[in-house]
Amino acid sequence: MKTNYKLKLAIYSTLLTLSGGAFSAVAEEASTVEDEYTFMDSVKGGKNLTSFRLRYENVRQDGLAVAPVANNELKDGEALTLRSLVGWQTAPYHNFSFAGQLIGVTKFMDDYNDRKGNATELDKAGYAIIVDPNHFDINQLYVDWTGIKNTRVRLGRQQLNLDNVRFIGDIGFRQVMQVFDGVTLLNKSLPDTEVFLAHFEQVTQITTKQRDGDLEIANIRYRISPTEFLIGYGYFSNMDDLGFGNAWFGAGTLNNAGKPNLTADQSNKIFGMRLDGTHPFNPNFRAHYTAEYAKQSDYADGDKRIDAHYYKLGGGLGFDNFNMRIDQELLSSNDNKYAFQTPFGTNHLFQGWVDKFLVTPRSGIQDTFVTATYKYDDFLFFADYHIFKSDEDFNTVGGGTRTNGDKYGTEWNVAATWNIDKNWMTKLEYGKYSESDKYQATATTSQAGRIRDTDKLWLTGMYTF
Repeated sequence: MKTNYKLKLAIYSTLLTLSGGAFSAVAEEASTVEDEYTFMDSVKGGKNLTSFRLRYENVRQDGLAVAPVANNELKDGEALTLRSLVGWQTAPYHNFSFAGQLIGVTKFMDDYNDRKGNATELDKAGYAIIVDPNHFDINQLYVDWTGIKNTRVRLGRQQLNLDNVRFIGDIGFRQVMQVFDGVTLLNKSLPDTEVFLAHFEQVTQITTKQRDGDLEIANIRYRISPTEFLIGYGYFSNMDDLGFGNAWFGAGTLNNAGKPNLTADQSNKIFGMRLDGTHPFNPNFRAHYTAEYAKQSDYADGDKRIDAHYYKLGGGLGFDNFNMRIDQELLSSNDNKYAFQTPFGTNHLFQGWVDKFLVTPRSGIQDTFVTATYKYDDFLFFADYHIFKSDEDFNTVGGGTRTNGDKYGTEWNVAATWNIDKNWMTKLEYGKYSESDKYQATATTSQAGRIRDTDKLWLTGMYTF
């Protein structure tokens, strides 16, 4: 884990300055408590950060493989992997607590392209993609300081999930999680208000690739009621390379005055507001609602084509253990040059689980979907249906003739979760994406850009200490 030396020095100095008064104010009490409560007591009184998750995943996708085995039929992907998280966080000791967590991802069945080490191996590149590579590393390592009332400062490598994880999340569905290196501050001094600030200098992605740069976060959440919130946020990413060059801007030098899109600067900023909640009318009847808007533009030396907006509108009703809602989410297009992107979000949870739109196509995407859930005893059942359209008309292919399209396809997903007890959980999930208009990223007759029919099956078992 790499952390900027000046950042560490500044944070340590700030903590010492802020804590000086707090330590002196309780010095007499602390000297008494120290005789009774030792650091080993804080270790023993800490919490477990350990879990084991075994998952089987099967992917069937139409179409051809990519280089170096292009033009061969794509093979079904099949994976059986175990994620082991082993860690512990101490209880507070003189306002400090310490946490460490190791991660190990082991393959037992390896018939898939993991987009890491075996992406260029001839015997793996011909398989469908499942982004679960072998990985052994420090997953989290941080220190918390709570020397100021209603405030927590955290320094080190850490997981992070904000709001509905649309913009900032740990991508916890995948076996390798996304983690952030830096410092965060959470303050709850104002009534019904949480202020969250962060500065990160490195992000480890689910492919295990580490990206360097600066990521600043400001997120303010006001609690209207116990289940209703108004949130304002700003996310500032000064990271020129997040690994999405051609995916964000197009192949080659498209719309880029002869310069390669692969090296286009991806630094961007997002400002937004979100109103979200569940309003109960009585213990058995409630209404759900969401209204959110965000604007994304270039930041620092970011590419000037980064200019798009986002909205989500939706609502529904709940009766006893049944809930249903309809939503529409738009990630707009900048005249087919760029579309709204969420590079630090848990994107698996959006635009369907089959992961056809983890990166927004340059024509943008409008997702209209219906969701239903039902809870029965220790079982939770889930189903949704999506209709995917573009924000701008896109090129299609068929018979060598260029035409325009606006519908990517449809998808439906179902899941059943069984929470066996407080430690054991198992889950069965299935998703199917069906292509409509034949999307093509450029005005050619090539079939390479199509978003093809795909279905995925997951079976997961998890034990949490």
